[in-house]
Amino acid sequence: MAQLERITGPRIPAQGVDSVIARMRALAAHLPPKDGVAVFNRVYLTVTETVDRAIDDGRFRDRAAAVTLDVRFAERYLTAVDAAACGLRPPACWGPLLQFRRHPGVRPLQFALAGINAHIGHDLALAVVDTCRTLGCEPDALEDEFDRVGDLLVSLEERIREELMPGPDLLQIADPLTHLLGSWSLERARDGAWAAARALWVLRELPSLAAEFAHRLDTSVGLVGRMLLTPLPDVSYLPEITGIVD
Repeated sequence: MAQLERITGPRIPAQGVDSVIARMRALAAHLPPKDGVAVFNRVYLTVTETVDRAIDDGRFRDRAAAVTLDVRFAERYLTAVDAAACGLRPPACWGPLLQFRRHPGVRPLQFALAGINAHIGHDLALAVVDTCRTLGCEPDALEDEFDRVGDLLVSLEERIREELMPGPDLLQIADPLTHLLGSWSLERARDGAWAAARALWVLRELPSLAAEFAHRLDTSVGLVGRMLLTPLPDVSYLPEITGIVD
């Protein structure tokens, strides 16, 4: 049972969304703006505030489930950042962002999407299980809340790319960043998170298998994050390349 607790997190009542928003704002005030964690934190703070407004506006069928899922989800990220700050080893999915957070060859959009990859690809699945344990329900009971949160994330992804992608559209065609990030999809990551959550729930009575599944999920998502954070060369040569395109 203790092994499964490490996968799903402690069984404590979910706090309000305001509490995690306050923690993210405090983190934003503490970190240098160009720090990779700070870049992701700004994105995630915007997402969490958007979800909070949607909950207040009654856009979720089950308010308690939506709040619990949102808080459990955010706690996974905040716990990883706290662990790193204390010199502890964070989950493998967060390792690349925490390792490369100050690398001069990594661009802000890479930091943002590496964080989203870790949080959606790994944390979301475990947060669903956390929420089911807290509320005493099956994953299917959370599908509506899961889908609505996912829809908000997808709607924000394009805006994130537009705000953080450097240079005019013409240069993006030849920019290696365009090709690197074009291989990752938030929608596919969200679908994978739902499948992983359902699998972990089925395996909850088999702690050793659940732990192995969670470990492999963590390491595979970390590998994707490491590729998203590949340092990129200076693109000052691009005007010459675009001349060929013309």
